[in-house]
Formats: sequence, C-alpha cells, structure tokens
Amino acid sequence: MSTSAPQVRRWMRDEYRKMAEYGLFAPEERVELIEGEIVEMSPKRSSHSTSTTLAGDALRLAFGRGYTVRIQEPLALGPTSEPEPDVAVVRGMARDYRDEHPSSALLIVEVAESSLTYDRTTKASLYAKSGVMDYWVVNLQDNQVEVYRDPVQRVDQPFGYGYSTAAIYKSSETIAPLAAPDKIIAVNDLLP
Repeated sequence: MSTSAPQVRRWMRDEYRKMAEYGLFAPEERVELIEGEIVEMSPKRSSHSTSTTLAGDALRLAFGRGYTVRIQEPLALGPTSEPEPDVAVVRGMARDYRDEHPSSALLIVEVAESSLTYDRTTKASLYAKSGVMDYWVVNLQDNQVEVYRDPVQRVDQPFGYGYSTAAIYKSSETIAPLAAPDKIIAVNDLLP
C-alpha cells in the first residue's frame, strides 16, 4: 500500500470570485487570494486606516489625472492571485477597470503593523513576481517607510522573486515614486 503526503488545494481566481458571489465569505471577512491560497487578513486598527487614507491622498496629489489610486481594491495578478493592497496606483481612469481588475500597478503601498513580516516577505515576493517595480511598506511599528524596487528572481523568497533594492525612509525624509520622479512625498504625510 502506497501512501502520499496530503496535497494543498490551490484555487484559481475565477473559483475564488465564484465563492465570493455565492456568499461563502462573510461580508466583513477580509480575505485575499495569494498564489492559490485564501488568506485571512487581520482586522485593521485605526492607525492603519488613517495611514491608508493619508497615502491615498498623497498619491492622488502626486499622480493626478490619467492615473487611478485604488484603496483596498483587488488586483488580478495572474490566474492564482487577487490581493487587495492598501493602496495601488494604476494607469488610466476608474472606468477603465469596470469589467476587469487591473493586472498590474505602477506603485503598491501596504500599511503594516501586525502584518509587517508578511508584507516584507510574502507580499513583496508576490508583487516582485508580478513585475511591480515600486513597492512601499508603511511600517507603523518603526514609524518609517520601506521602499522596495528592482524585482529579480530570488530562490530564497516565497514565490521565487524579490527586490534587489531596499531603502528605509524616516519620518523627516521624502520619497519620489518611480513613475512620477518629479513628485516628492513627505514620509510624514504617510504616517498617522
């Protein structure tokens, strides 16, 4: 008799969407599809919500017309991933995505407190694999912003990709998005 180890069932985006349509997730349940796994996200604290709103406001000012700043909305990152980053900047207008979620972003911002390790590893690897060139983590634990750029293959990362460049910006410093290098954002404007 041969036995094999149990296998994890991976989900596709279309299956995940059908589960949501059929009401398998409670309305208040915060879940994301990450490389075929349905991941439950922790509840947001007030400081997290404040920082997410501030980041959205700052990025709308920086990017302006011709770009959409999406707040906690899905991205269709391949057939097995549909994360909902705290903030994502995409090309075009909101109605451009009426029929399908964007498949990439110019900049993704995750606000992290309890999820800091997850955002630095799993989310970073997913976004690097998807070709996101500019990924920021608003680190509420240390009151700083971590900027990850230049996605590359990295076997030491969860999904085989990571970022080759990482920088830390303190509350008194400024950052310029790669896709809008002439726009300067004060780190303090992203922190609650």
